[in-house]
Amino acid sequence: MGRPTAPVSSRLPDFPWDRLLPTAERARAHADGIVDLSIGTPVDSTPEVVQAALRAAADSPGYPLTIGRPETRQACVDWLARRHGVTGLGLDGVLPVIGSKELIASLAGHLGLGAGDLIGYPELAYPTYEVGAALAGARAVATDSLTSFGPETPALLWINSPSNPSGKVLPLEHLRKVVEWCRERGTILVSDECYLECAWDETPLSVLHPDVCGGSHEGILAVHSLSKRSNLAGYRCAFVAGDPALVGELLAVRKNLGLQMPGPQQVAMVAALDDDDHVVEQHARYAARRAKLREALLSAGFRIDHSEASLYLWATRDEDCWDTVGWLAERGILVAPGAFYGTAGRRHVRVAFTATDERVDAAVARLSSGG
Repeated sequence: MGRPTAPVSSRLPDFPWDRLLPTAERARAHADGIVDLSIGTPVDSTPEVVQAALRAAADSPGYPLTIGRPETRQACVDWLARRHGVTGLGLDGVLPVIGSKELIASLAGHLGLGAGDLIGYPELAYPTYEVGAALAGARAVATDSLTSFGPETPALLWINSPSNPSGKVLPLEHLRKVVEWCRERGTILVSDECYLECAWDETPLSVLHPDVCGGSHEGILAVHSLSKRSNLAGYRCAFVAGDPALVGELLAVRKNLGLQMPGPQQVAMVAALDDDDHVVEQHARYAARRAKLREALLSAGFRIDHSEASLYLWATRDEDCWDTVGWLAERGILVAPGAFYGTAGRRHVRVAFTATDERVDAAVARLSSGG
């Protein structure tokens, strides 16, 4: 047997962030250094309550189970109920995973989708939905219109509320409509809800909320991450919840692959989900940074669209996004071009407000002074 005719990587879209490297060098040349607002990575400390739990669980000689610790899954159930009004979820409907990106990229393949299957994802979208479809060998369509599928029925449909990159929040009636549409056609619905607690102007709903799904989780999954809400990006703590049959299928595949969240992280995850105080404190930090950057961008001639939630401002000067990226880079500010998220984003940039207070203040000063 020889090598495959084409490597798997040839099926994948180009990794977009590589295109930003020359612009990043321009921004780093600023006399006061770069203000990197391109990636929404947390910079504030992991909460002490979580660090303490991790330290206490450091002696972990045995293999963890793929299904996760019962107390970890129970913490997920309790958090969804307490913070987001989700009812009717049992332990068999929750699975801890090693970061949400890994799950999103592998989910289609792990659910058995492949050649001949169609996967839909938002018109403005985190690139990993497309990557997951490509890895599975399925076809993918970026659209926000259910009618655009015509006579075809997608095997899986992704929604993302609050949206990355735009921060748009899907209203209750729209979510209900999508749930009903998918159930009528047997389409698996997966909702990426990783920014659910990063809300500013509107209150987002989980697709698992009874007002959305009618009290039944059949055919539905929701993906959640602790990276943003709890500054745990380095811990790779996330989970998927919903239809026990779909969760069970993921579990069966992941057992064979040895995809297990480390035991100490599972203990830390319980501490993070059980504690609301640190979430309120972090939310206030982000709110202050968001307000400063929003006002500075508006004063510099930008328009902010959507951005009701998430950790980004979806900004435009009504020009090609790369022109805006370059204009900001001359001022030492690095942002993400909207084209990274699909052709619908080509006149916007995504501005993260996850930098430190000092760097946010530097960006505000540069925008206010013209450089």
